[in-house]
Amino acid sequence: MPKVVVFSNMYPSTEHPTYGIFVRNQVEQLKNAGVDVKVIAIHDPGIGKIGKITNYLSWGIQSLLYVLQHKKKISITHAHYAFPTGIVSLLAKKLWKIPYVVTVHGGDLDKMAKKSERIAKFTKRILQESSGVITVGEKLRNDVITDYGIAPSKVEIMSMGVDTSVFKPMAQEEVRLLLDVPLNERVVLFVGNVIEAKGVMELINAFTQLQETYDDLLLYIVGSQKDQRFTAEAKEKVGNNSGIRFKEPVSQTELAKWMSATDVLVLPSYHEGFGLVALEALASGAKVVATNVGGLPYLLKDDVGTLVEPRNAQALATGLEEALANEVTREQHEVMQQVIQQHSSRVIVKRLNDMYEQNGKGSSK
Repeated sequence: MPKVVVFSNMYPSTEHPTYGIFVRNQVEQLKNAGVDVKVIAIHDPGIGKIGKITNYLSWGIQSLLYVLQHKKKISITHAHYAFPTGIVSLLAKKLWKIPYVVTVHGGDLDKMAKKSERIAKFTKRILQESSGVITVGEKLRNDVITDYGIAPSKVEIMSMGVDTSVFKPMAQEEVRLLLDVPLNERVVLFVGNVIEAKGVMELINAFTQLQETYDDLLLYIVGSQKDQRFTAEAKEKVGNNSGIRFKEPVSQTELAKWMSATDVLVLPSYHEGFGLVALEALASGAKVVATNVGGLPYLLKDDVGTLVEPRNAQALATGLEEALANEVTREQHEVMQQVIQQHSSRVIVKRLNDMYEQNGKGSSK
């Protein structure tokens, strides 16, 4: 198996347990499959501009020193996010001829590359110099090909994968009892950072509107509340509404229980590279309502989930009402199972390891 070095500007820590958790999950799955992986990552998002710059400089130096010391053993590097993470892989290629692949997650193109022309040029070069580009969704693949001139043959669609040994249907009554969730209520679940771009305000408005008609609804908002200003605004808007409850982030095993305990997972984001929590919810047997952005229309096509306009509380309320009222048909269930299988971590890890071997140093390519 190749010696793979993974660079990431996001990786969980004790203080930040959900920060880049999707990268850690994939790394652990690779290790479990026998792939020799070393991770060099940023574990703390940093406070303020100076804090972020300090983190990046320290991480960049650490990354290059590691590659310098182990360059003979490294087959390939894998950068998560094109810019700025991909700069380290690009330098390792230029200095020591170590090939690399890069995973584009969405924010690196939708937000970061649009900050300045210089960053856009860096992003383009990182993508062009790579041995392969991985996008977590179809829209991102189209963007990489159309906007950055990357050959279609070089771009693979590969989500971060769902671990179906963790996210799987569990007896709803049992998990609700474990989580202290009422058995006779219909539950809507939001999982993600409590920030404006996740559509939390629209969700609160939509859910409050539904409560005017239905008296058996509960909304759980599970996720990081690090954005204290926005969280305070959201909680102020909720007021004394006992049907809306905030919870701090939970572990993956606990999250799987929440997914099985819920009736509908809601993802009202303004932008989303792929929407992994939607896939985890499907694997757990929950219905999904999400905004028609990023990779979500591709993941939830063919009635796998309910799609609504972003930034539109009325549309979100209508989508939630439909999902709560309608049962999943046999045809929908079959398509869901195909989607879950396609994105299972076992399939993804096999494809990713094949990519490492085909593009790594010393390969026949």
